[in-house]
Amino acid sequence: MSRNPLRCIVAAFGDPGHVFPAVSLARSLSSRGHEVLVETWPQWQDAVEAAGLAFQSADQYQVFPPPRSGSPGAGRAAVALMPLLEEFRPDLVVNDILTVAPALAAEKYGCRWATLVPHVFPIQDSGMPFFSVGALPPRTEVGRRVWGLTDRLLEYGLGRGREDLNAQRKVAGLPATDRFHGGMSPDLAMVATYPQLEYPRDWPDPVHVTGPMPFEIPHEDISLPPGDDPLVLVAPSTSQDPDNRLVRSALAAMAGEAVRVVATTNRVVPSRPIEVPPNAVLADWLSYSQVMPRASLVICHGGHGTVARALSDGVPVLTCPAAGDMNETAARITWAGVGLSIRWSLTGPHSLRWAVAEILADPSFREKAEAIARWSAGHDGAARGSELIERLAANSLGGADSNRQPPT
Repeated sequence: MSRNPLRCIVAAFGDPGHVFPAVSLARSLSSRGHEVLVETWPQWQDAVEAAGLAFQSADQYQVFPPPRSGSPGAGRAAVALMPLLEEFRPDLVVNDILTVAPALAAEKYGCRWATLVPHVFPIQDSGMPFFSVGALPPRTEVGRRVWGLTDRLLEYGLGRGREDLNAQRKVAGLPATDRFHGGMSPDLAMVATYPQLEYPRDWPDPVHVTGPMPFEIPHEDISLPPGDDPLVLVAPSTSQDPDNRLVRSALAAMAGEAVRVVATTNRVVPSRPIEVPPNAVLADWLSYSQVMPRASLVICHGGHGTVARALSDGVPVLTCPAAGDMNETAARITWAGVGLSIRWSLTGPHSLRWAVAEILADPSFREKAEAIARWSAGHDGAARGSELIERLAANSLGGADSNRQPPT
């Protein structure tokens, strides 16, 4: 631990996949004697305070609004954060990878800042597929050269993003940066995933794969379907499936099969009734800690938090990615051999039934998931993140640890 207690602000984007790792990290820092304030969307106030942490409501903003829109961007949001920093006087700010304003505010205030990445690392090496397209890494030198041809296109896009960021930096009263990924700390980036889901690469010195940082809001147990057949959990995204398509398809696929099914809408209110077969139960919310250890398979959209929680219990995963980094997580699941993926456009009862049968019949999926679970049992991601933050704070130069080893 650092010599003196730290004052830390942990800021998170408001989706559960971003809030929960941030709360986990904040709770770990607090348990180590540091004073922590969590800044995120107002709907999470009760959960944050129930975890014993101070809460500050965050304004929502468009990070890079069109120049003539008049909408608040990260620069104006950073300016609005300055009174909080001046009152709380943080030694360090942690920004979620989607929350640029706290990073700008920390830089303007003059304190150190670190970045929490609550999924696989989004910056690829040359010769690798673009992040989020869901393509597997090339297996040959020819494939690497083909992907290498896209480097200039990627650099062009990153350049445009840097221009947008510098426009927001100007609003915040900061000088322009020449860094492409200016919203990520140059001193410490904590990647809260499993190293088994990261492709082999040359790791930048400030980047550390910590392991996931789980957090769960307590919920009473639900009744599970009776019997001894394998239990399949259907755990959709909270934001990407407004019509409950995955739940509907999965329940139709498993009707009459020799499995038990637990499905949750995750409080996405159905626009029309969902048919539930006799071998299934449907809940609006549930506790992963109750159901996942009993499951033989988890079906989900590929949100990193759900995938990480399943693998921590040694449960293979069937992903049906709907958007964004879910495609990337699905590719990593396939690459690591801990599950399969079905394209969202093909997510119907027939394809789901086939994939479920394939995973349940092949023990290698479970074996590889259990290997990750054994690694997880010995690696506390939030504790590791806290150690790295303390090390950064203790470093008088504010730089990365030069003795750090790449994740294994």
